[in-house]
Amino acid sequence: MVPLLLILGNKAFGISSSLRHMCAACMPAGIPFFQYNWKKEAWNLFFVTGVLMGGFFVAQFLSDPAHVVVNTKLVKELADYGITDYTNLVPSQLFNWQSLFSIKGLVMMVGDGFLVGFGTRYAGGCTSGHAIMVLSTLQWPSLVATCCFMIGGFIMANFILPSILSL
Repeated sequence: MVPLLLILGNKAFGISSSLRHMCAACMPAGIPFFQYNWKKEAWNLFFVTGVLMGGFFVAQFLSDPAHVVVNTKLVKELADYGITDYTNLVPSQLFNWQSLFSIKGLVMMVGDGFLVGFGTRYAGGCTSGHAIMVLSTLQWPSLVATCCFMIGGFIMANFILPSILSL
């Protein structure tokens, strides 16, 4: 996809930009951020639709959650936090409707979702847009953004997430 977009002269690729296009198509014209020709970027909406359809197809017809393999060191570490169920693609002790209404669930699902959305907008794109597409055009700001994404992910996974799971 990236070489094709570069050949066609398009330098904008990423999943997060499709949300702006959807809002521009649906929102009233009074919001300046959404006043642009979103139809020019309609290919991105088709791309995201294909990603969602592909994910649904794989989840329904090609996946076998019984074969989720988790590293034994990670299993031991997660057991300390009470996470022992690996029958789904995500631990059911964390991702279920009951935990959504707990402090830990609100922080992990709603709070983290807000932070990811804010960071995506603040950085001018998501990880896929910066690391896959824009780095291929050798743009310095995307290298900085990608390094910050990786550092932030490392800090989250190794320092912040264990604190949240201990709640």
